[in-house]
Amino acid sequence: MTELIESLLRGLGTGSVYALLALGFVIIYKATRVISFAQPAFMLAGVVAVTYLTPTVGFWAAVPLAAAGTGLLALGVERTAVRPMVGRPAFVVAIITLGVDVAVRVVVNAFIGLDVRHVGDPWGLRTLAVGPVEMQQRHLAAVVAAALLVAGLFAFFRYTRTGLAMRAAALDQEAALAHGVSVGAVFAVSWALAGGLAAVAGTFAAAGGSVDGALWLIALTALPVIILGGLDSLPGAVVGGLAVGVLQELTATYANDVAWLGGNVSVITPYVLMLVVLLVRPYGLFGTREVERV
Repeated sequence: MTELIESLLRGLGTGSVYALLALGFVIIYKATRVISFAQPAFMLAGVVAVTYLTPTVGFWAAVPLAAAGTGLLALGVERTAVRPMVGRPAFVVAIITLGVDVAVRVVVNAFIGLDVRHVGDPWGLRTLAVGPVEMQQRHLAAVVAAALLVAGLFAFFRYTRTGLAMRAAALDQEAALAHGVSVGAVFAVSWALAGGLAAVAGTFAAAGGSVDGALWLIALTALPVIILGGLDSLPGAVVGGLAVGVLQELTATYANDVAWLGGNVSVITPYVLMLVVLLVRPYGLFGTREVERV
């Protein structure tokens, strides 16, 4: 039982990282109807920024500064590379974001260099024990950070003028324009928010370890998460991220007991879960079912 509880707690920590990444994907998709493949690059850029800022200003100041800087980077990408593509097919814009991802990662890798870099988090691999159950402090911090950010996003979308404008544009861009909503500003804010969330998610993904150019691969797991939860559902991104994280950790813990599965089967678990859910609910667990009239 102790092993099961510890696996669940690790899964919640890992799932919180996935949830933050997935929220960025969903926010951009709801605003622009385009899947941004640049999120992995923003995550890596944010983490590297934290490694440079932490020795100067400390970890707690470095994270929000890196998130803000990554948000500005994402905003710049939207203005220069994505905004001119408005009106083009979604597939074309998605390919543009894929090119942006590669270009940004190449530049960021130059800043990583050959030295071993760390985010300088205060937890490392230390654990917190409650009776016989142990949980790594970095996983607890990830859960708390994700909860605070999700609550903040909920308040932002519900009670602020910009958040309400983003919700209106997500429902119907033409109607929002007719009521004076600046859809261009909505696009910009959505990219900035996604960039900041990616930076925070990457920081917790790298906590307790080193930062290298392969860290961006973690962001690929957010793709099955958003499809599982629903491309246009923010609650789905959170639930899907936590579900994938828990299932992945449970598989990693118990797969070794089944000889024919092998030790790395947890890597493909998110994609298997995604396929199973899509067979039952093609629009995801919380996605909006679109009805086309002909």
